[in-house]
Amino acid sequence: MDSTTLSQMSFTASALTGGGTYRSIIDHRLERRALINEYRRGRLRQDQVCDAHPELIRAATNVGTETKNPCPICEEQELRLVTYVFGPRLPPHGKCVTTAREMATLNRRREELSAYIVEACTECHWHHLLRVLPVGGR
Repeated sequence: MDSTTLSQMSFTASALTGGGTYRSIIDHRLERRALINEYRRGRLRQDQVCDAHPELIRAATNVGTETKNPCPICEEQELRLVTYVFGPRLPPHGKCVTTAREMATLNRRREELSAYIVEACTECHWHHLLRVLPVGGR
């Protein structure tokens, strides 16, 4: 094949979306499962997987959304979800979103933002990024 044929066959994000901006959900559940499996097989120590930043644990304790899912590491505490939004005109460390109303307000913004949903255990300090969602950009 010559280079012309190869360039005609290659796909880019703009080609797949008709030239528009393509934003999607990024899901990290497979990575999560692999990490938990490595821990359970004894290939990772608890201190290697339970190293959440104190600010994340504080947010999980005070404003995190309760889940009915037990921590996969300590199995003693139910996990809590914390959402941080990053993007233009937001603090460099992101904005911790605490209500659906606050998220709806951010979703109406013209700027493209990204919401990071993190699960955390307030007992053993396990944490994992679950997914990244597009917000705003209307």
